[in-house]
Amino acid sequence: MPRSACQPSLFAPGHGASVPRVSSTVGEGRSQRFQAAEFFAGIGLVRQALSAADIGVAWANDIEPVKAALYAANYPSDHYVVGDVRDTRGWNLPDIDVATASFPCTDLSLAGARRGLAGEQSGMFWEFARVIEEMESRRPPLLMLENVPGFASSHGGNDLRDAIAKLNDLGYSCDIFQVDARNFAPQSRLRLFIIGSREPLGPRPTKVDPVRPQYLVDFANTHASLDLHALPLKLPRPDQRTLADVAERIEPDSPLWWDEIRTHRFLWSLSPIQVERLRTLTQDERMAWRTAYRRTRHGVAVWEIRADAISGCLRTARGGSSKQAVVEVKEGTIRVRWMTAREYARLQGVSDEFDFAGLSRNQVMFGFGDAVCVPVVSWIARTYLATALRRMAGTASLTG
Repeated sequence: MPRSACQPSLFAPGHGASVPRVSSTVGEGRSQRFQAAEFFAGIGLVRQALSAADIGVAWANDIEPVKAALYAANYPSDHYVVGDVRDTRGWNLPDIDVATASFPCTDLSLAGARRGLAGEQSGMFWEFARVIEEMESRRPPLLMLENVPGFASSHGGNDLRDAIAKLNDLGYSCDIFQVDARNFAPQSRLRLFIIGSREPLGPRPTKVDPVRPQYLVDFANTHASLDLHALPLKLPRPDQRTLADVAERIEPDSPLWWDEIRTHRFLWSLSPIQVERLRTLTQDERMAWRTAYRRTRHGVAVWEIRADAISGCLRTARGGSSKQAVVEVKEGTIRVRWMTAREYARLQGVSDEFDFAGLSRNQVMFGFGDAVCVPVVSWIARTYLATALRRMAGTASLTG
């Protein structure tokens, strides 16, 4: 593709196109039957997801004031404790049915230093476990932990083994599975979930299924002494939306678009494969959107464009390599900009009613990058948590 064919120019996008909302409104609007404590609560997206399953939040905690501000702007927050979880004591928590923990992934991520549960950040798992232990006879019937898939491979699988062993010691049988947000939203975001239950909710995992790939079955086989179970889960039909359903329609003269010099630098960094990918898009009369990441290849910073029309995994907006650019193409015209905070919110399954509390773009993206994808956790809350709680209450059977 000749570089001149990528000459950036301005064109008028289709005006009047509505941008669908990804989820329902923020507020819960009713009293929930079950109650949860939300550790590492962030901006409240776990809370929003739980509300779809008749689970409210009675206590929440996070150390980041920015995240607490976003939470308070969108949800009742008198129960939100801003501070270090190491200062939390189990005997001070209210009676709850579920404890959730999206503890920091920094030391478990492939992009991190891989210190695992011995790291200062991801080691906060042990503080969560300590608080649950301190609840003694009031320990909740269910736990839900969420983190990156690297948790399973950290230190050769020993970190996951040690975490499950600790939860077993606290009286919880554990179910380990993974879900990609791509099944629910136009974002590739694979996450590992652990559901701890005071009673097994299914047989021991022995077969590969859509949410339990071979490595998790192998983990169960390798660690026969661990108390594990596998509740049959059926994923919904994959979400068919693309970036076109969440991309903001930015006016051509907006300063958000990169100028000609910066756009040319972007284009010149593309490899032949990336150039061909872009060429295909420019030959289509329809407007198209793709996301791009900046990578270091052979010591050189380059840009790489996704082959599909969805977002890569959202991350915090700290550091240039973590930020995604949006490439907009129509009939040979190319424009590039950073992804917006509103697009982050939509990709995480939040409606446009979510209040950014007057915070900066990077502050908002920091909150959303560390959060969960709401429809994923809503599905888990409805099909797993609420059903299990009803079973434990003796009002329903768990059928999978």
